[in-house]
Amino acid sequence: MKIGLVSPYSFEQPGGVQNHILGLAGWLRRSGHEPAILGPGTVAPEVLASHGLDPQHVTSTGGTWAIRWNGSVARVAGGPATAGRVRRWLAERELDVLHLHEPVTPSAALWALLQGQVPVVATFHVATPRSRALALAGSALRGPLTRVDLPIAVSPTAASVVRDHLGLSAEVIPNGLAVADFAGERSSSQPPMVLFLGRLDEPRKGLDVLLAAVPRLATLMGPVDVVIAGPGSRRLPEGVRPVGAPDDEQRSALLRQASVFVAPHLGRESFGLVLAEAMAAGTPVVASDLAPFREVLTDSSGTRLGRTFAVGDPDALADAIARTLTVAGPSTEALRARAADFDWSVVGPQVLDAYARARVLR
Repeated sequence: MKIGLVSPYSFEQPGGVQNHILGLAGWLRRSGHEPAILGPGTVAPEVLASHGLDPQHVTSTGGTWAIRWNGSVARVAGGPATAGRVRRWLAERELDVLHLHEPVTPSAALWALLQGQVPVVATFHVATPRSRALALAGSALRGPLTRVDLPIAVSPTAASVVRDHLGLSAEVIPNGLAVADFAGERSSSQPPMVLFLGRLDEPRKGLDVLLAAVPRLATLMGPVDVVIAGPGSRRLPEGVRPVGAPDDEQRSALLRQASVFVAPHLGRESFGLVLAEAMAAGTPVVASDLAPFREVLTDSSGTRLGRTFAVGDPDALADAIARTLTVAGPSTEALRARAADFDWSVVGPQVLDAYARARVLR
């Protein structure tokens, strides 16, 4: 099957949607299908190689411009030039199905929705229940959205947003990851390592909550190595250790070394892939009490495999970290077993089945 995967966001800026597309394309290729990726920016050759892809699998729509979207700054490509590049890309390929990501974003995915003539699967990652912009987009694009043959949401939270704002009934297929990328022996750290991984300059990732928790955590635990990893620049207080933006191998190594992974996000999270990655490394998790995070941390038996704390409460975060470091929790095997539920070997076939059903519907 020939599948066109379209990203609205630049591949030059790390992000969950872009990683999802690359991971899915790699799995599709390994499964005997022909993925073709379209999106703004360019993908580094080493990144493509890590997913089993070649430069021939990716077409760029060119440069980008920044917009504020879902509490973040996204780099997208819109306008007539992008429309022309999308049109040519579609004309040059005999696709069996289009898989668009966030097609209401003013970028390549929206142009593909408007111009494509083949069955359309659309994945919605956004989770902003009170988004005025999304509500307006849903109203303005009510007609074009009828071209989506099969809508997907990455979580029940995202599905409810899609239903309320866009009027679509989306089935839930979660984000995927390559669990094997995080395999390996765990190493213990002294003092214990508390790891934050995310954009330093994006408030919704909750770094300020963790930094505010550090003094109380030190009182409760004594010396703790608080490691801050991720892109962005900001002044950090003494008592924390910045390590910059890690590549994929460095990220996996940090997760295996960490005593606890902290996700202090403030909201607007649709899934919680970073939690699944931490569990794939066998790392205990402390996370904000957000519905998508609870869903990822709860296995099929209903067992919660990580601690949550009140959103935005640094004292509660410090207490949860201290308890995780001092009280035995889920085993490494249990954490990795839950992460395996999101491996591409599980998620990929679900997406492939959606493609088949979309072709029947069209």
